[in-house]
Amino acid sequence: MDDDRLVLATLTHGLAQAGYEVLDADNGDDAILIARQHRPDLALLDIRMEGMSGFDVAGYLRDYLQLPFMFLSAFADEATVAKVKELGALAYLVKPLDIHQIVPAVEAAFANRPARAGAATPAAPVTVEPASSLQVVEAMALGVLMHRYSLTRAQALSRLERMAAEQKIDLGEQARRLVEAVEQLALGS
Repeated sequence: MDDDRLVLATLTHGLAQAGYEVLDADNGDDAILIARQHRPDLALLDIRMEGMSGFDVAGYLRDYLQLPFMFLSAFADEATVAKVKELGALAYLVKPLDIHQIVPAVEAAFANRPARAGAATPAAPVTVEPASSLQVVEAMALGVLMHRYSLTRAQALSRLERMAAEQKIDLGEQARRLVEAVEQLALGS
């Protein structure tokens, strides 16, 4: 859900290619309506949207629908980051981004979100840049494989397991190596 139609179309297409069902809204009011009607597993929000702000939408999703959300925004000032933490976002990514960064972040957010039923406290925001937990690294690696090879999550997991077996290393180490390789490629380009 982003106010820039080109960014929104790119995100929608990229996430759909990665195997996600995507519902999009170009303003905060529509985002609330879609969330109420469809109850998505995760909402991606921009901070500046027409109508209700991303912060307003996030507050509504948290308080009334108990839906997890993450932010994609061009703002990284201290006040914005503090508000993102206060709202309980699963992740906060600073634009400009490309879909190669967003798919692994979405995977990591899914890996770290609380279960919907009985989740009393919001999860701590996910730090996507160097991943610190094995679960997040594995989720990022799956996201990379899903996007790169147009695989489902199950197919990506199978491929990651096969890669680990071929290298005679455990799954976590293979995931870490894959994520590091992608980061090195990103630095080189």
